[in-house]
Amino acid sequence: MSDTTNPRHLDKRTAERYIRSGQLDEKAWEKHLKSLPDLADKAAPVETVTEEDEAFDDEDEE
Repeated sequence: MSDTTNPRHLDKRTAERYIRSGQLDEKAWEKHLKSLPDLADKAAPVETVTEEDEAFDDEDEE
């Protein structure tokens, strides 16, 4: 891995590109991912409504 490429500054898409080009060692990336904490219990549910969803809701009421 290049000394200038820190896995902490990468996201999944750029890491994959750097691995393919040889700028990032896949083992270093995997080690970095395993070191990340699991924050699933701190996640908040997200609910979205689009205009199409609202149109379907109106049809159901009739």
